[in-house]
Amino acid sequence: MIHLKSPEEVEKMRRASRIVAEVIQELGPFVKPGVTTRELDRLAEEMMRKKKAIPAFKGYRGYPNVLCTSVNETVVHGIPSDRALKEGDILGVDCGVVVEGFYGDSAKTFAVGQVDADSRRLMDVTRESLQKGIEQMAVGNRIHDISWAVQSHVEAAGFSVVKDFVGHGIGRSLHEEPQVPNFGTPKTGMRLSVGLVLAIEPMVNRGRPEVKVLEDGWTAVTADGMRSAHFEHTIALTEKGFEILSVC
Repeated sequence: MIHLKSPEEVEKMRRASRIVAEVIQELGPFVKPGVTTRELDRLAEEMMRKKKAIPAFKGYRGYPNVLCTSVNETVVHGIPSDRALKEGDILGVDCGVVVEGFYGDSAKTFAVGQVDADSRRLMDVTRESLQKGIEQMAVGNRIHDISWAVQSHVEAAGFSVVKDFVGHGIGRSLHEEPQVPNFGTPKTGMRLSVGLVLAIEPMVNRGRPEVKVLEDGWTAVTADGMRSAHFEHTIALTEKGFEILSVC
């Protein structure tokens, strides 16, 4: 079932999503060689609590931390650990909070120090593909218009979209219907309506699209060991058009 949100509900999601954006922004200066992903997780939880927000991921289906921290070949759901970041790594940070019963969700891939040109291009194309998808959020468009906008931009650049994980509706639950694949046929799928709130999240691999999940049951890595990037925003479709909620 699709849960369309009222303006009042969107306002609560706006507050939650803004906090997510603030946490990701405030983490930025700490993403540098030598820091561990566990330390970033601790800092993020302190920030969330200070902002009176509840971490959305901690305890979700047994997940142990407040962030997902995905380094290099990790696509999504990397568990924070004592692994220290190194110069030239790339780090995907996925973050979510709950405020007044509503969720916000966003992700950004950071460069750790100076990264190689191919990694920089991978990050740029992934971020651009997210914007291309967001621009398809218009009344009367269909869900796979978003999907195709992402896929076509990524593949034109010579990269591949991950098909095992998708974006999603969001609201009173972290994951709601509909699913938002990063691949699809344009002009197909459900029509978009005012009140729809989506978490659009391209996951883009430098090599092949296949992924595998490690023994911890969470960490998803590229099957070929090549790097992956991930960007995500929470977006509402309002009477005035799309609004990116996860900005500050």
